[in-house]
Amino acid sequence: MSFNINKLHILYETPIEYMPSMSRALGIQLYLKRDDLTPIGAGGNKLRKLEYLVQDALDKGSTMLITVGGGQTNHGRQTAAMAAKYGLKCAIIAIDDYPGELSANMLLDRLFGCELILKKSDGRPESVQLDELVESVIQVYEKKGEKVYFIPMGGSNVLGALGYYDCAVELDRQAKELGIGSARVIDTVGSCGTYAGLYCGLKDIKSDLRLTGIAIMPFGEKSFARLEKYINEVKYAFGMEFEVDPGEFDIETGYVRGGYNLESAEVRNAVKLMASKEGILLDPCYTGKAMAAIMDMVFEGKISQGEDVIFIHTGGMPGLYTPHHRVEFEKELIDGVHIL
Repeated sequence: MSFNINKLHILYETPIEYMPSMSRALGIQLYLKRDDLTPIGAGGNKLRKLEYLVQDALDKGSTMLITVGGGQTNHGRQTAAMAAKYGLKCAIIAIDDYPGELSANMLLDRLFGCELILKKSDGRPESVQLDELVESVIQVYEKKGEKVYFIPMGGSNVLGALGYYDCAVELDRQAKELGIGSARVIDTVGSCGTYAGLYCGLKDIKSDLRLTGIAIMPFGEKSFARLEKYINEVKYAFGMEFEVDPGEFDIETGYVRGGYNLESAEVRNAVKLMASKEGILLDPCYTGKAMAAIMDMVFEGKISQGEDVIFIHTGGMPGLYTPHHRVEFEKELIDGVHIL
């Protein structure tokens, strides 16, 4: 199914690659959907959403993109890169502390010409602080003559979800060609846009692929309710005919490791294992946390031995250079540095 909606056409089809060494180590058949290889701004999954969102901004005559996230947001970095490519100004707003150095995604944001607005939390709910700050920042730029286009966290709105509807169609065809058309598909769940788009796409085309999400931040009843509402909004906006069944939402919530983007020895071990076995880099916030969860799920029997698993690699490699993660990696890896 296709939609009569404008989008930029910058992405090539990303491959599904078999991971032989990790498969042997885990006792499963592990494949990666390489959405870390998308071509703009160091790659990542948000570019699928931004194809729709940036086109919409351009169609509306916008001169500036503003988005939100953590200080080291991957989505923000990809938004900044797209803004640079299409001649738009950009700003990222975060309720977050300055980490003491301009590194990782924050460094890349500035290289792309993006401005960063960081506000230390005052203890109130972060969403309240963020809404207030976004409103005030947009007013500042509009007074300067900018026509602002606001993109929500993760690009996760109705329009952005179409990026991962497209991915679901692509994924289903590729999996069938590989003879794994009923595999389990695993993706990380943060702002829910990737999961929602995949759910809608796989349901709408009646795919045999089975979707599992791994929450990388606390995900409770309100989050499930928000996801159901989001998926229904996407369904009705584009005239999809499937039934939304919240009982089908398969999201693992027990592998958060304390919270969003916190350092974790288990996550670092997963990152190191993938790097040493396959030469592929994961990140400590999203994909590394999900891979650590996959390893636990295999050990716990939630993923069966020999099962076909397609893990969507959503990118995020610059997160390895985030100060609080980099320091812990250095402690564990410095013994292999030999200074003569």
